[in-house]
Order: sequence, then structure tokens, then C-alpha cells
Amino acid sequence: MAALQQMQARLRNDTIAAMAETAPVPLDALGEEALGAWLAPAALIAGEGAQRAAAAGFALPLAGGPCAFAAVEVLARRGGAVSSALAPLAQVRAWAAGHGAAMERHIEARLAALAAPRPDWAGLPLARPLVMGIVNVTPDSFSDGYPDPDDAIAHGRALLAAGADILDVGGESTRPGATPVTPADEIRRIAPVLRALVATGAPVSIDTRHAAVMAMALEAGARIVNDVTALAGDRDSLGVAARAGASVVLMHMQGEPATMQREPRYAFAPLDVLEDLAARVAACEAAGIPRGRVVVDPGIGFGKTRQHTLQILARLTLFQALGTGVMVGLSRKSFLGKGAAGERLAGSLAGALDAVAKGAQIVRVHDVAETRQALALYAAIASGP
Repeated sequence: MAALQQMQARLRNDTIAAMAETAPVPLDALGEEALGAWLAPAALIAGEGAQRAAAAGFALPLAGGPCAFAAVEVLARRGGAVSSALAPLAQVRAWAAGHGAAMERHIEARLAALAAPRPDWAGLPLARPLVMGIVNVTPDSFSDGYPDPDDAIAHGRALLAAGADILDVGGESTRPGATPVTPADEIRRIAPVLRALVATGAPVSIDTRHAAVMAMALEAGARIVNDVTALAGDRDSLGVAARAGASVVLMHMQGEPATMQREPRYAFAPLDVLEDLAARVAACEAAGIPRGRVVVDPGIGFGKTRQHTLQILARLTLFQALGTGVMVGLSRKSFLGKGAAGERLAGSLAGALDAVAKGAQIVRVHDVAETRQALALYAAIASGP
């Protein structure tokens, strides 16, 4: 418990520091550039207090979930800089109304996307946090690889018994510096594992960036495509997912796994990643994948420094602006602390709880039982006696 509290305190202090990467300004200092502004929900309220605040009209539900927000941070680009204005909802709405009909429509549309309930996804409700358990059928994953199919199947079943809502099966490591795997080798690795886990009746996701692997997995009964390239790495991926009626996870990655951590660069990571993902959501819609079948993942550790990661986590509520579910996968990753991957449980739990507190609908984890226990306690405390 002490280790978890220390990791939570460290994460909280680091994310506060990361928030300082913008230029704070009064709301009235923003002009026409705010017509392209994004809103990051702030002043979050949980539990019964969230319901009372929303009923009283001074807060809005965050993605229709158990949390509410009473303020927003207005983030607007000004040349190469980002201006940040933090204000209560009523003040932001009055400011927008005073700046003309176009500004009012823009701000109200942003607020509506932030507040709207998310539809069921892959047959699962997004009204409570879902846990996606990781099944790596690989010899070279950074943590917990199971190259033997029987071991991978046993691991997947154990994750289900521990409380996983979804199993994410992958046959190619995309850790920093990883060597690419051909689609044929990937299919050879995952086929028996995927079929056995689909037979359990559990929702299964295929973690791949190759359209041929997606097609095989979807035909075998997978419900979800989880792609580190946001369905941009293979020109056939959008069509495969659309024709199958699959639910998808669009993850952000700058560069390729082999080189992505060499010199990642962003003007301002939260907005850059958000706008990249917004473009991929639009590409999905144009290809016939409706927004309701899309979940976005900011891609923790995929072409991002530790500072970029902390900036993104500090403003994780921002990603609800896309009107989709949000998944966070930070389990055991190196930014959490020193030591071997398996020694980062405390940091993984602290990060998962922080993500859920900021509205994330799905957490992708190695340690399912521990995450389930932490989320159950968090929910019990939030709901009160």
C-alpha cells in the first residue's frame, strides 16, 4: 500500500508539472483563434456529488459516466504556442455567447461531445471501466510473452478468471526497437490461441497492424481490431474492419516501433496527438466505420518521451472531445519507474486509477486481478457508503 501511495504521489506531482507547458491567459484574452479551440474537462467530481452537481446545472457528466466536470480548460493554438484559459462552465458559455453565434456553436458542440454517453462497444457497456487483459504470443515482448500456444491459451483463461472483460491477443511485439514480423508468421503464432480464446465466449481483440491478420482474426470470431497505427499502416485495414463490422481501437504512434523512441517531437503533445486521432476517426467514418464503433488510445510510450506521456496523462480528459471511448495502456511501461517490467505493479495501478478518474473507459493491463481489486475499491469509495 505504501508503494502504491508513493507512486500515486509521484504521478500526481509529475502531471502537475506537465500541466505547466502552456501559456495561461484569462478567458477574455482569447480571440478568434478560439474557434479552433479544444476543451479539456476540469474540476472533476465523482460519485453522488457528480450526480448532484449535474442535476443542479453547474456541472456536466463526463462522457455520460459516473464523473462530472464543473470547469473546462480552453486550449487554443496561437502560432507555435498554446494558450490555456481555465474557467467554470457557466463563464465559458457566457464568454462564447458574447463572441458571436459561430463561437457559441463551436463551444456548445465541444461540450456536447464531452458530455454525451458512449454507446455500447463490441457488445460491452462503456458506462463502467473495462479491463483488457494482454495475451502476447511472442518471444520478444517487453513483458509477459507466451510463444508456446498452450501457455498463451492458459494465460488468457487465467486472465478471464481474474476478471478481464476483453482479451487482447497479439503476435508481433511493437516495443521500442522491435523487429517487424511478417503477417504469415503473425498468423501462425496467434491462430490457435485466438480460436481457443474465442471459444470461451469472451470478447477477443486482435492486436495487429496487418490487414491480413485482422481478416483472419475477425473471421475466426474476434470482435475488435486494436491497431498501433490507427488503421493507417496497411492500406487494406480500414476496408477489412469496415466490412466485418468490427469495433476498433485507434492508437497513436509517432514513427515505427524500431525507431519511434529516438527523437520524438511535438509542438504540444496532448493537442498534437488529439488532432492526429481526430483525423483517424474521420477516416474511419469515411470508410464506413461509425464513431460508435471507435475507441481511441493516445499511445503511451509509442513515440513519446516521459514528458510527452505526462503531458498527455495530465490532460487525459481532453480525449473525450472526440466523442468516442478512450483506452489507456500504460501497464508496466518504463516511464513508471526503474527496475524490471514486472516490478512496476504499483505504478501501473496508480496510472490505471488516475486514467479511470479522468474518464478512461478501458485500461489495457498485464495484472488483471490487481487492477480489478483497485478499481473495485475506487468505485466503492466514489459511490460512498
